[in-house]
Amino acid sequence: MSTKKNADTYILPDHKAEAARSKEQIEAEYGLFQLNNAMETLGKDRKFYIRTYGCQANVRDGETIAGMMEQMGFTETQDTEEADVLIFNTCAVRKAAEDHVFGEIGMLKGLKDKKPDTIFCICGCMAQEESVINTILKKYPQVDLVFGTHNLYRLPDLLSQVMKTRKRKIEVFSEQGRVIEDLPVKRSQKFKGFVDIMYGCNKFCTYCIVPYTRGKERSRRMGDIVREIKQLKENGGREVVLLGQNVNAYGKDLGMEDGFTDLLIAAARTGIERIRFYSSSPRDYSETTIQAMIDYSSIMPALHLPVQSGSDEVLRRMARGYTVEEYKKLFDRLKQMIPSITFTTDLIVGFPGETDAQFRETLDLVDYCKFDSAFSFKYSPREGTPAAAMPDQIPDEVKDARLQELNDHLNHWAKENNKAYLHKIVRVLCEGPSRKNAAVYSGYSEENKLVNFTGPEGLTGQIVDVEITEVRSFSLNGRAL
Repeated sequence: MSTKKNADTYILPDHKAEAARSKEQIEAEYGLFQLNNAMETLGKDRKFYIRTYGCQANVRDGETIAGMMEQMGFTETQDTEEADVLIFNTCAVRKAAEDHVFGEIGMLKGLKDKKPDTIFCICGCMAQEESVINTILKKYPQVDLVFGTHNLYRLPDLLSQVMKTRKRKIEVFSEQGRVIEDLPVKRSQKFKGFVDIMYGCNKFCTYCIVPYTRGKERSRRMGDIVREIKQLKENGGREVVLLGQNVNAYGKDLGMEDGFTDLLIAAARTGIERIRFYSSSPRDYSETTIQAMIDYSSIMPALHLPVQSGSDEVLRRMARGYTVEEYKKLFDRLKQMIPSITFTTDLIVGFPGETDAQFRETLDLVDYCKFDSAFSFKYSPREGTPAAAMPDQIPDEVKDARLQELNDHLNHWAKENNKAYLHKIVRVLCEGPSRKNAAVYSGYSEENKLVNFTGPEGLTGQIVDVEITEVRSFSLNGRAL
């Protein structure tokens, strides 16, 4: 499925929607990233620090930012006091995340007093919120540069302007940007890499800020995605993680009928050993995708399938587009077709109007599905979303109690599920020494279980058979065979 070039036309013969567009059309839509000579030396003898908050999409953006900074000559540092440029790559999903960012910027204000030339940058989803921009303008004069998710590729030019003029620069596009290819990247891991397949979301769930901060769904061309996966593999990558707010919608904006399944198959045919993807919408999951997971062993048997609530009424108010029964039907179908599959999910407690009985329905769903793990949250009102203006907002103390009870259920099933792995042999991609114990390796099994294990030297980057000798709620311990 590689791109072919004929005169001024790029053609992907596998998909008519991507065929016969002129070179000029493609460049206008997808853009070209280039640095001028001055930008290439902008960071000479200078260091940058980047702090990324939030989801895998933000992590991938952070890798792109780091790639651009190094291409400009900057050197990365983990010490904020050494940095000449500090970049906060932010998340806007919950209010607590925003408060944490502002708190950290406030605490680091002293760096500006010591080194007046230090440049503070805020980017990511927070930068797309008008209320955040207003707060920065009023309360945080130490912030020099703000740019959003839609103009990430503009960082070199914007930073150059700030460094030359010493004037604050705020540039945030109000509408979704183009899909810009060939941005430099500094991957945080050598053996596993994130690859964006699309940006934005069209679902507009009533609690979610993402469609407002990342825009409408925009798919990358399949040929560009496959090329990036091949490059990852050629550079030693063993696993690719395909990213999108709703990966099942991949290709719909390009006119593809079953784009995501076609992409999964194309990714598998690159020969990369492991493929994962985040996140899937229960309302868009197809039988063809299930079949692809069965047909290609490189597509890992682990699925993140956000449900958010176990109450039909709450799901309706959330505008999720499915019922609990429909979710269970999909869950059961996947379990039946792929017996080894593991499930993680997202759950929100304390959504406006959620009654105690409706919360109990969420507990019932957790006990039915027995999720391997979950991201569980208290509902956080986000300005500009419909749910923030809904009546019957739930008091924090009620949210806290419900979250604790939910987590008790989740922790129980996580431990129970892990018990089934005791004395079994699992295949683990060794990512290197454990963070807590350098004498122990760490990595993830095909089922996406965190495994800490002992073994001989030289296993980093290898896929290792590990016998499980001890189980915990959120990890497995073992020894390499």
